[in-house]
Amino acid sequence: MGLFVASDRRAEAASALGSLERGIEILLCLAAGLRPMNLTQVHRSTGFSKTTTHRLLGTLQRRGLVTRTGGDYTVGGRVADLVAPRGWAVQGRRLPGSRKAVLPHLLQLYEATRQTVNLAVPDGFEVAYVERLYGHNRVKSPSDGLDRAPLYCTAAGKVLLAHDAGLRTAFLAAPALRRVTGRTVTGRTVTGPAALERELAAVRGEGVGYAREEFAEGVCCAAAPVFGPDGGVCMAVAVAAPAGAVGTAALPRLGAAVRRTARQITGALSL
Repeated sequence: MGLFVASDRRAEAASALGSLERGIEILLCLAAGLRPMNLTQVHRSTGFSKTTTHRLLGTLQRRGLVTRTGGDYTVGGRVADLVAPRGWAVQGRRLPGSRKAVLPHLLQLYEATRQTVNLAVPDGFEVAYVERLYGHNRVKSPSDGLDRAPLYCTAAGKVLLAHDAGLRTAFLAAPALRRVTGRTVTGRTVTGPAALERELAAVRGEGVGYAREEFAEGVCCAAAPVFGPDGGVCMAVAVAAPAGAVGTAALPRLGAAVRRTARQITGALSL
């Protein structure tokens, strides 16, 4: 009996090691890709069977190492956290040296506004805040401690949705959106696909996205897109401020400052 048990344990260990190696290979495959990959692309690139690839992608997704958007897979936020000191991972693509290039512009924006400055990247159907600058008067938000928020009711999320057609298509095909607050200019968070698409078109036209107490009561935000060397949107720069301190006239001025900073960062990343 002991021999059989030992043999079974060795077989289980070999199987686990094989799965670990295959999982690592899938992560390396996704990290090396310039674009998100679907199941068939990962299966062909790694040479694993489709069944094995699908199973391992599911496991990696559950552990936060892989993110799925629609039918496409990218390296997930937990892997992005590991490379953040040198650069950020954006939809599976790491931008080497991006932190060093971006931080001076974020600091300049904070000094100009004295409000909370956020840098966000897409992670599935959420925004992940990879950098935040703030003082003692930081506005409180449900994203505090989590550094994550929904796409559709945040300024940064709207910017990312507006400028990424693939992400937008997958997101609008998802289940109905949930109202987060009722204290907005329109009386509620935008949850209808048609209304959201109209707002996203306005974001593209103006180059700035706004959230007026849609995610957090008492908080207004302005955000603008940052484009990577390939011309695609890769990040969003946002400023969050108390709604009482940002009137009808002040919010566009905040938006202009954010848009200017985003353009500066886009230029810095292209060097």
